Amino acid sequence: MSNWLKLEGDVCAVTGALGGMGVEICREFARNGANVVLLDLDEEKVKAAAADLAAEFGIHAEGYKMNATDEAEVQAAVDATIRDFGRIDVLVNTAGILRFAAMEDLPLSDWNEVINVNLTGYFITSQRFGREMIKAGQGRLVHISTVASHSPETFSGVYSSTKAGVNMMSKMLAAEWGPYGVRSNCVEPCFVKTPMSANFYADPEVEKSRSRLIATRRIGEVSDIANAVMFLASKRSDFTTGDAIKVDGGFSNMMGDLTAKPGGRRAYADNYLKNKGVELWSDESGVAKPTACPMM
Repeated sequence: MSNWLKLEGDVCAVTGALGGMGVEICREFARNGANVVLLDLDEEKVKAAAADLAAEFGIHAEGYKMNATDEAEVQAAVDATIRDFGRIDVLVNTAGILRFAAMEDLPLSDWNEVINVNLTGYFITSQRFGREMIKAGQGRLVHISTVASHSPETFSGVYSSTKAGVNMMSKMLAAEWGPYGVRSNCVEPCFVKTPMSANFYADPEVEKSRSRLIATRRIGEVSDIANAVMFLASKRSDFTTGDAIKVDGGFSNMMGDLTAKPGGRRAYADNYLKNKGVELWSDESGVAKPTACPMM
């Protein structure tokens, strides 16, 4: 167990704790010696998950049934946390849903449902747990957003809009609650294998083609998200607030690389130098050159 993050003994609550992302984040908190509050819809399963986590890592863990869109249930979870742990240090919002549709076909019911879970739920949990942080004079909020909050995730209904709203909500909380010692930040994943995106990668060709769009040439894992969450939830990021960490393998920087040039971008540059009589180190090194997208 590492103590670099200084999370030992902290009380860390995670919404969507039974989801693939939430499970990994809870486990990473426990590995770092934090006490964990698991929050999800299924009371039996969330209590069992908490018991398993406590037994495996020797920390205090409790599971509470909570629908993040229900004010009464959220307040009950806050009250139970204060009763059982005495305080709350960290809240991580991971609960989220996705509904696919073209905007002209998107049912209003889907629009409202996704906004309610992805944005309103984040607000309610942040407000209610945040009030306890304000009273304590310290606390850290981490919200799972997405790179698609900056550019549209087309044909995914209102998903991008809700996550853009999460980003601004986080900035609002950071600005207003900073004087109370409470920080708020986002993690913005993209091209990460989660239960929500698992079916995207069932076809190996899809994973291969997507990997070519990413600087690191691999699809991310939930552990990549959890690592970023740990940093923002820890005291090591004490002077970071109202900000976001992209966890996308460098995809956000790839627009220029994905813009076609004759023969491909790397070949175009190589031929330019060769025509000037320059011997390329990359040809002599014996190191394989990265595979580019066709015509890139």
